[in-house]
Amino acid sequence: MLTQLASPAQREKEKAFPCPKGLKECRFCKFLLLSVCEVWPCLYLKEAGTDSTMETKADPSSVTSDQGELGQQQISEAGRKKGGLITMPFIIANEALASVASTALSPNMILYLMQSYNLGVAKATNILFLWNGGSSFMPLVGAFLADSYLGRFLSICIGSIFSLMGIILLWLTAVIPQVRPPHCSSPLPQNCKQATSGQLSVLISAFVLMSLGAAGTASSSLAFGADQFKNYNDNYQKVLESFFSWYYATSAVAVVTSFTVMVYIQDHYGWKVGFGIPAGLMILATMSFFIASPLYVKTKASRSLLTGFAQVIVVSFKNRKLPLPPQNSDDIDVYHHQKDSKLNVPTDKLRFLNKACIIKNPELDIAPDGSASDPWSLCTIEQVEELKSLIKVIPIWSTGIMMSVTHNQGSFPLLQARTMDRHVTSGFQIPPGSFVMFMIASAIIWIVLYDRVLIPLASKIRGKPVRISPKNRIGIGLAISCLSLVSSALVETVRRRKAIQEGLQNKPLALVGMSAMWLVPHHVLGGIAEAFNKIGQNEFYYSEFPETMSSISVAILGLSGGASSLVASFVLNTVNDVTSRGGKESWISDNINKGHYERYYWLLVILSAGNVLYFLVCSWAYGPGVQKGSKVSEESKEEELTELGNGVGKEKQMEGSKEIPSKEKELTESRNGVGDKKEKEGSKEIPSKEKELTESSNIVGDEKEKEGSKEISLKEKEITELRNGVGDQKEKEGSK
Repeated sequence: MLTQLASPAQREKEKAFPCPKGLKECRFCKFLLLSVCEVWPCLYLKEAGTDSTMETKADPSSVTSDQGELGQQQISEAGRKKGGLITMPFIIANEALASVASTALSPNMILYLMQSYNLGVAKATNILFLWNGGSSFMPLVGAFLADSYLGRFLSICIGSIFSLMGIILLWLTAVIPQVRPPHCSSPLPQNCKQATSGQLSVLISAFVLMSLGAAGTASSSLAFGADQFKNYNDNYQKVLESFFSWYYATSAVAVVTSFTVMVYIQDHYGWKVGFGIPAGLMILATMSFFIASPLYVKTKASRSLLTGFAQVIVVSFKNRKLPLPPQNSDDIDVYHHQKDSKLNVPTDKLRFLNKACIIKNPELDIAPDGSASDPWSLCTIEQVEELKSLIKVIPIWSTGIMMSVTHNQGSFPLLQARTMDRHVTSGFQIPPGSFVMFMIASAIIWIVLYDRVLIPLASKIRGKPVRISPKNRIGIGLAISCLSLVSSALVETVRRRKAIQEGLQNKPLALVGMSAMWLVPHHVLGGIAEAFNKIGQNEFYYSEFPETMSSISVAILGLSGGASSLVASFVLNTVNDVTSRGGKESWISDNINKGHYERYYWLLVILSAGNVLYFLVCSWAYGPGVQKGSKVSEESKEEELTELGNGVGKEKQMEGSKEIPSKEKELTESRNGVGDKKEKEGSKEIPSKEKELTESSNIVGDEKEKEGSKEISLKEKEITELRNGVGDQKEKEGSK
């Protein structure tokens, strides 16, 4: 295919130079502002080593003489490289349709399990917890397989097929009566015939297939789309930003569509139609991805980050009896590092891992090209430090598990909303599964207000940039999440009391005289909590991880979601077993009016409050984090200080404080102890003066040097304060 951005000038050019005869313009791509000539009949793909080329296969006579030369020239230019903008509609369409298909199944699934499979609340919720956990955890496995063995294209292909099989199988459970128990009119599942093992096996198989599908698609879709623009040398960032914008915009539209339109269809047209439409959309998603297969850039699998972690653990265990060099050792030949690496010696934290990068025998351990002869016997310092950074954030990462446990309790607000007045007008009521839209809307609105209104306003009032650190945002999100559970507990207490007062204790499906809008504060607070916590976690991981690990933050967030589903299932089962002993009514009863959902909420409040305290301890133990945009090595900081001390850094402070140059000059004179006289003697005496400065700083000189070091410390502190006062303005001006 021939493709390029269709600017107004290009459109005028197309009128003068249309597509070659016999090749028509793609109308679908034209709608997406892409100018494309369909040339499928006369193109084929040829793999040549690692380079992918596209060559013409058409007979030159198939193109008219007046346009043949132009057409073949265009085809030749377009056929040099794969990928590009032409692949964007297919990848985005696949993601959008697949998102609608998968997300549309979640909101009302608890009702489907209770109504069609006669499952109790506890058992149905457990199944959903395990499904959500698998769908969150499997992408981490999928990312490892895609990076190490399969490649992203094959991973998405396999994932799409598994997802399609799972959704079709779920749709068949709604279509074929024999794969589910007979219909029961009783509102209590325990009074109905239960599903057989075979029927439950079919249902669970559908969930397993969809989780396996998520392993392939969720882990690779976005990265695969970014791969298509690797050959763009010009405007690469602009094109990539455009792709990301379209990708996230269509994903957001897909989620909104799922929680509104699809939920409405399931409520009013039944499960056959409600599950049939997602199955049809998944077929279209798979076809849209496969149809453009010849055009994709398909990168080969390479070393996975998880493989590097495993290598560090294995090698450090092999070398566990190997003695470590002294901590103050400066022998850089002891440790193996990458070429042109800034890290010559590993950090002192978690020192037992440093044994993984110790060179025992240079002739045997190091290959001629400088790499390790056996990566399972010798690792680099970079690999060791990557694993250290991951281990270091695990305590703070673990605080997000309880946050996700709170977020995963969506089945209970839905059951509450089903028994309350959901009318907005006399002729329209909100479906129970659509109340989660309040959470999504509040998160979006809060992000916009925070970023565009609150932060700029606070910065204007204080006269300098104001921001909340990532760790503080994580903590604020945890606290607000706890408040959302308090809101749910209070609302359920009032709802249950009203139900009993109205004589509805034995009628779990009867409407209580209470508006469902009382559930909105729970969803709004939950959305704000998600906005604070998830964005804070992303920024925190980005700040703390090395640049090579920037993509792993999404993976560990998914792992947090998987772990939270297991924790939520454990808490639910424990509460159900303990509170139903002795023939008592369980807190999580199938009869919402006889159960005590409010007590279950209060238990979650206590756990969440304890999690906030746990976060405070972890945050204190972690210490100050790296601020975003300030990942500067100590070497670069020392270099900057040296430049300022030598008088060459004044240009960076042209707009800053005028006192800094004079203070720097005083500090230089104090350090050198020789004033302007030694400055004139040239740079030959610099090493000796640096040595003298080091001795002075370490208090190893004579008494005069001890007194001088105090003066130096005071002047350094004064300069630091001045720098902090003008640092914001320096960042705006930038370093030349």
